[in-house]
Amino acid sequence: MNALLPAAAGLGFVLFGLWTLQRPGPAPAGAWRVAAALSLLFLAFSLWAVWREGPLGFWPEHTRNLWGQQIWFDLLLAAGTAWAALLPQARAAGMRPGFWLLAVVCSGSIGLLAMLARLLYLRERSARG
Repeated sequence: MNALLPAAAGLGFVLFGLWTLQRPGPAPAGAWRVAAALSLLFLAFSLWAVWREGPLGFWPEHTRNLWGQQIWFDLLLAAGTAWAALLPQARAAGMRPGFWLLAVVCSGSIGLLAMLARLLYLRERSARG
């Protein structure tokens, strides 16, 4: 399972990337549900990891060697890039940036996916109303 899940996630990412290349325009209606579901699924997986490995189990992985540090830097750069891209839109939608920054700092992708889900939901609601 430790080899299968990362490979499946990588394949899912590539397929998602290819799918998005084929879709012009904004996210389809209801896309916020997918982001919310992924956030919840990853939260559940992360809670399982915390329960099994402890709340700071990630830290030894990122300080073990240069590859671990490279992965840590990569995650921080990706989260910072996503944050910078989402922040102006979140502000324009009336979201509270301080709350969302705390969510991202404490949970990484879980918070980013939840933030994206909220932003997409607000856009969809605004377009309907």
